[in-house]
Amino acid sequence: MPVSIRLPEDLDRRLDFLARQTGRTKTFYIRKALVERIDDLEDYYLAADVLERIRKGEENSYSSAEVRKDLGLDD
Repeated sequence: MPVSIRLPEDLDRRLDFLARQTGRTKTFYIRKALVERIDDLEDYYLAADVLERIRKGEENSYSSAEVRKDLGLDD
């Protein structure tokens, strides 16, 4: 699916220079950067979302002691 993004001028210049110097496309480098970072972005933003729900009282959380007790691991 095609996606369109606007890059800051300085980043676009750097990306353009890299593409020209290496003979690859700007799309190649954008895709590569996204593939290499998407896991980190998902981890961070999804965790931040859960933390916000916990702070608002919309999500339950349990201590490790509670989990161990519920699972019968402290016996």
